[in-house]
Amino acid sequence: MVDTPHILVVEDEPKIAQLLADYLRREGHEVSILNVGSGAVEFVRERRPDFIILDLMLPGVDGLTICREVRGFSDVPIMMLTARVDEIDRLVGLELGADDYVCKPFSPREVVTRVKIILRRVKARPAEVDPNQLSYRNVSVFPDRFQCDAGGQSVELTPVEFRLLQALISRPGHVFSRDRLMALSYADSRIVSDRTIDTHIKNLRKKLHQALGEEELLHSIYGVGYKLE
Repeated sequence: MVDTPHILVVEDEPKIAQLLADYLRREGHEVSILNVGSGAVEFVRERRPDFIILDLMLPGVDGLTICREVRGFSDVPIMMLTARVDEIDRLVGLELGADDYVCKPFSPREVVTRVKIILRRVKARPAEVDPNQLSYRNVSVFPDRFQCDAGGQSVELTPVEFRLLQALISRPGHVFSRDRLMALSYADSRIVSDRTIDTHIKNLRKKLHQALGEEELLHSIYGVGYKLE
């Protein structure tokens, strides 16, 4: 990440977007604004912002769809803005990889503070993992290529799913606690809930099951965590 973090604000209400941009720029951030969802994913691919503030309800393409697509190729921190406070939207957002939520109306100072905290954690991210291949049974991960093969076919994983599998496959049979998996999967030490890890494991198990058929490698240990065996 560069010394001047680049923040992308995707918000269809111009006044809100401009208010956030003004506060963020006062803190020394570079800010780009998009008022529609279409084109947001392409912007992230090309410009690679350091942080995304993403409205849930957007014209063209909604925030959850954007979050899902971005998580397919990037682990850039994402904060979602929403006027809908029901629990379903929150859980769906976390399942797709959102890092934080702010409900409207909000304090722009609070948003800026949260952004600064998460960016500080990202900047302190540890060195990259060993790029050597890791394998167990007929599953292999290649950290240097961000690739997973299972049952003779390529399996597309999100960044968090990949790190989860990488951790589990590094020590087959070892039971990893949820806290340990959080630390290994979110290298910037962002705060997530146990339920978020459970959801990522559920999605990872489903993808491996589709590739491996009836063979089940991921196991949950009640009250403790998960293991690959």
